[in-house]
Amino acid sequence: MKTLILGAGYAGLAAATKLKPIPEMETLMVEQNAFHTFETRLHEAAAHNTPVTLPLAPLLRGTGVHLEQASVESVNLDEKEVKLKDGRVLTYDTLVVGLGSVTNFYRIPGLAENAAELKQLSDADDIFNFVNRVYADGYQGHRDIVVGGAGLTGVELVTELAQRAEQLSKERGLPPFKIHLVEAGPKILPVLDDALRAKAQQTLEEYGINILIGHRLMQATADSVTVQTQDGEQKVIPAGKIIWTGGIQARDIVAGERLEKGPGGRIAVDAELRAKNYPDVFIIGDMGLALNQEGKPVPTTAQHAGQQGRLTGKNLMRLARGEALVAYEPNSLGEFVSLGGLMAVGWMKLPWNQKLAITGGLAHVMKRASEWRWRISID
Repeated sequence: MKTLILGAGYAGLAAATKLKPIPEMETLMVEQNAFHTFETRLHEAAAHNTPVTLPLAPLLRGTGVHLEQASVESVNLDEKEVKLKDGRVLTYDTLVVGLGSVTNFYRIPGLAENAAELKQLSDADDIFNFVNRVYADGYQGHRDIVVGGAGLTGVELVTELAQRAEQLSKERGLPPFKIHLVEAGPKILPVLDDALRAKAQQTLEEYGINILIGHRLMQATADSVTVQTQDGEQKVIPAGKIIWTGGIQARDIVAGERLEKGPGGRIAVDAELRAKNYPDVFIIGDMGLALNQEGKPVPTTAQHAGQQGRLTGKNLMRLARGEALVAYEPNSLGEFVSLGGLMAVGWMKLPWNQKLAITGGLAHVMKRASEWRWRISID
């Protein structure tokens, strides 16, 4: 059984590291980087240059999976072919697609051309370098930062940036830059309940972050954004750096005549995470439209991507041995949001579907613990 695993994000790497070398399997992982990136910690790299990658080769030892460092251009499910950007074409018996998502700019004029993202290590490096330039001698131009989107990524990023600005201001005797957090919706962090959200918002306000709830980003230029309130009032905010974290969509790279897609371009899958009408193709992570026990889409988070990857790795082994596959049952263990330093807020799952709200240093420890569990799971 010739198997291709596309992508070494949380889902793809989890699948690969669950495999064992057996004669029935020949497995190749295709990934453009020689490393795995902890995407849930990119905000730390953007503010503090924190290391957030792991080399792939040591993680794949003992799995029987070979690494091909290359970029995928397209996937044709009807022809069972994967075309690489270097022109090569790979074929497969079984395919695992874990190529993740791309930023959704919602066709906002000028946004894609002028806004930075926070999807990969180079994005974090770009933001980190800007912050350093702002505090360098002789810097001229706008210093302020506008972050669009007040979900997990946006909130975690602005708190780390505020902390970094405070540190550099003390070191170099310059005032901190202003950070504007723009959110079209009525609240920040919609994944949290009201009490935890209030605590998070209080923390952001203590950092001096300008929170613009109910403000829709209408246009971006090289050095400003235009936002509009719910009353229709528009205002221009000058900015030296614009960062968009306001939405994602599945990578549009897979084609098939019988392929079914849902919201955000996510590919519909069956109970075993196989693309509907294509039983030899597993779609995991952000690209797959997996459903929970209530029939609702599973969130595109690292913990769910890891769960899907681990199950798929085990199902690949079952497939090679001629055994029945196991259905996917998502399990939300909790959600924690870093608020800079040792501060975080979130909740963890308790027995009988109860939730325990946690704030402060203990929440930070719990968030780190979830990352440690992930690290152990791929060893």
